[in-house]
Amino acid sequence: MPDPSDTARERGSSPPPVHGLCEPRFSGVREAFEANFRERGEVGAAVCVIVDGRVVVDLVGGFADAARTREWRPDTLVDLYSVGKSLVALLALRSVARGAIALDDPVAAAWPEFAAGGKSTATLRHALCHRAGVPAIRERLADLDLFDWDRMTAALAATEAWWEPGTRHAYHTNTYGHLVGEIVRRTTGAMPGGVLREVASGCDADLWCGLPDAEAQRCAEVIWDPPPGRDRIDPWPLSGDARMIALGYFNPPGYSSVGLANDPRWRRAQVPSTNTHGTATGIARLYAALLEPGRLLPASLLAEATRTQSEGFCPVLGEEVAFGLGFVPTTARRPLGPNPRSFGHYGTGGALGFADPDAGVAFGYAMNHVIPRWQSTRNRSLVEALYRC
Repeated sequence: MPDPSDTARERGSSPPPVHGLCEPRFSGVREAFEANFRERGEVGAAVCVIVDGRVVVDLVGGFADAARTREWRPDTLVDLYSVGKSLVALLALRSVARGAIALDDPVAAAWPEFAAGGKSTATLRHALCHRAGVPAIRERLADLDLFDWDRMTAALAATEAWWEPGTRHAYHTNTYGHLVGEIVRRTTGAMPGGVLREVASGCDADLWCGLPDAEAQRCAEVIWDPPPGRDRIDPWPLSGDARMIALGYFNPPGYSSVGLANDPRWRRAQVPSTNTHGTATGIARLYAALLEPGRLLPASLLAEATRTQSEGFCPVLGEEVAFGLGFVPTTARRPLGPNPRSFGHYGTGGALGFADPDAGVAFGYAMNHVIPRWQSTRNRSLVEALYRC
């Protein structure tokens, strides 16, 4: 009788076959997806494409664990990282649509404590496009604080602005979720994870922020694989923008999920910018719903949210960037297909959700081998293959 460990090693020598739906017209997407496993180091992943409301690609492949013993399934959940920023922004925009807050209202109108530290002029628009001045929390925090919503939002509210709100931008890597998420809580009376479930359920989208323990068995193991020198950094000896950037990533130390990504407490917590979990199909279904006029947002508000609101050099990302209101417009540096009105958001490691109103396309991609950067050869190959079809 073979040793089970030998069987596992044999299975781990190559990924299991890719399976799922792929209409013949889109066979190039399947080919690119398979090539990601053969040529680009993919471990486990899923991709979904919806065109004009019809699912044309819905594929899964590879493994849900580092040991390569669990195959990726259609219902496998994984951390989507910053794809969640667009989702929590959507919740805040729905509060705008209801008249609970306006884009140019001060954040403090809904959250009075946020006015402290020179932030009284920060508006919801500033918050949504990374101009609110709080990409990092100044108070030293521990990982246990990360699991306490009130503790995190109180520390953020008390933080002195790093610049006068509205005068510059810097990517709010992790604080974005607590900043925008608390605005959602103050304008709806519910935690952002609960509001997200209500919206996602209405779209039949498997998306979660604050994953219930009962769903944890579906989770893929995140395989964190940073380049040398890109793991944890001690922010406290640094100064100026260098300190701000390091605090944004590592205060609390696990704010970016480092050392926590597979911890049940991390999955259970609500860190909307960083730990939203879901499937590629769930991402695509939500973006497809955004393309239906008036279904999730009024057309005029969606157009405003997806146009460039702030552009220029970002010290956090280290390059020229463009931000919308929670969504990233397509750019030459980070193209979301060839059409100018496409919008979406990347996540660390390459997870991606976007919509292209001109082509009627909604796209979702999720994976578990995380090299900490937004764009990857894997997601780009899939998007390029899609448009060649």
